[in-house]
Amino acid sequence: MTTQASAPPTTKSQALRSYDVADFPALTGLEEEWRFTPLKRLRGLTGDGSGTSRGTVRHEYADVPEGVTVGRIGRDDPRVGSVLTPFDRVSALAYGGADGALLVQVARDAVVDAPVRLRAVGEDAGALAFGHTFVEVGRFAEVTVVLEHVGSATLADNVEVAVADGAKLTLVTVADWADDAVQAQHLKVKLGRDAKIIHVQVSLGGDLVRQHTTVEYTQRGGEAELYGLYFADSGQHLEHRQLVDHTVPDCRSNVGYRGALQGDDAHTVWVGDVLIGAEATGTDTYEINRNLLLSDGARADSVPNLEIETGEIAGAGHASATGRFDDEQLFYLMARGIPEGEARRLVVRGFFAELINKIPVEDLRERLGDAIEARLTKAGA
Repeated sequence: MTTQASAPPTTKSQALRSYDVADFPALTGLEEEWRFTPLKRLRGLTGDGSGTSRGTVRHEYADVPEGVTVGRIGRDDPRVGSVLTPFDRVSALAYGGADGALLVQVARDAVVDAPVRLRAVGEDAGALAFGHTFVEVGRFAEVTVVLEHVGSATLADNVEVAVADGAKLTLVTVADWADDAVQAQHLKVKLGRDAKIIHVQVSLGGDLVRQHTTVEYTQRGGEAELYGLYFADSGQHLEHRQLVDHTVPDCRSNVGYRGALQGDDAHTVWVGDVLIGAEATGTDTYEINRNLLLSDGARADSVPNLEIETGEIAGAGHASATGRFDDEQLFYLMARGIPEGEARRLVVRGFFAELINKIPVEDLRERLGDAIEARLTKAGA
């Protein structure tokens, strides 16, 4: 099955869509969408034939709250592919390679007090694995879902998220892979009327992690808050892309990502695309990316893009900043007797604190704070 715009695509929202990997040309690294990504480190996830053995990533979950069901569904379930149609070769390969999907279903009108906690566990980075997850939140429901990725894997996966009218989802995704892991993920959210998603994306582990998040609005009143924090160490490549596609009136979006980098060849990429179509009057949107370079040899690429086709909007803006420690902050702390190393750690913790505090799960907030502290201590920051 292939879906493609009838006219030549003029925006990223009109690009080729297909479930068949054969419809996408082989990647060269010269494509705009892939120019920052070291393709050879994807280990066959581009469909170049370099990876033949198949691995698995298992899902763990327990104590599922009332009002929520978690289980497996087959590829023939009509929900699979109803939100996300692959728009690149890797996503199409994941769609074709996944054996069914993990379904997280939240009942209509359910207000779930406890978080739904899932873990995707990889056991072999030497074999290609493919995954598919579908999160379905019923009308007027409210829920927090946490999806953590751990272990060793070479994984391409798709995540579909359907938030029905009046529902609210807080989704926390954590990539805390082992050092040898590779992940290429496409996550797409479809929002109903007056629906809201708060997505907090955390990337700490892995050799290469590339995550693409897309938001589609179907009716008025949709709201998306997309937050991300990432910390790249020596040799790591962490890449985050967002496409927020405003095509209906009176919707809102706010994107805020922050990253820290330390060590030789630490590399992060953030690309934020916000499209406001001619019909999307009353849109209110803003995006910002901030990066903190903690050492020489690290590189942060940051590309905010804003495309507006109507002047009748509530507001729109974007910003990007990359720099080193604020000398004034360090001087202020050191002047009060705080050693330089501890002062630097305080600055980094403060840099991430706003985003960590958006995670409504206390033990996870503490664990992520400890992980960041351990990295800083190891580097002697």
